[in-house]
Amino acid sequence: MSLNRQEKAVVIEEVSAQVAKAQSIVIAEYRGLDVASVTVLRKTARESGVYLRVLKNSLARRAVAGTAFEPIAEQLTGPLIYGISVDPVAPAKVLATFAKTNDKLVIKGGSLPGSLLSKNGVEALASLPSREELLAKLLGTMQAPIAQFARTLNEVPTKFARGLAAVRDQKEKAAA
Repeated sequence: MSLNRQEKAVVIEEVSAQVAKAQSIVIAEYRGLDVASVTVLRKTARESGVYLRVLKNSLARRAVAGTAFEPIAEQLTGPLIYGISVDPVAPAKVLATFAKTNDKLVIKGGSLPGSLLSKNGVEALASLPSREELLAKLLGTMQAPIAQFARTLNEVPTKFARGLAAVRDQKEKAAA
């Protein structure tokens, strides 16, 4: 079923809105994937905050024209599925993880604002920790000095109590 001009304009506008706020786009060829697999992929992408869409390449070219993702237009050949997200790692992670378990999904490449990524670049991006993981590590690093300081402060009364207990035990031994 082909789209008329008005419907194409709506699709381009929707995808352009996603591209405008995106930090990365990953493209993969989905030739041979069955509907059940694509449904699982879409569910995973939705849970990760990734906008996943199958588009005609001509519409995708129009959506990225004039944006920082314009260099990706040269990679748009064949039946492609597009992963677009505000989190730069999320689409690469979702598609690369799915591609490991399903050989029919082949990652073609991707783009970060102003730069083009090859298949290897997308896989390297997928191996990076997610935003949440990085924030958790940062928070742990920031809390470490405070936690150590609290443990140090707690040691003073603990050592004092142990010392009093040792003196008490020594006097009880001497009295006995």
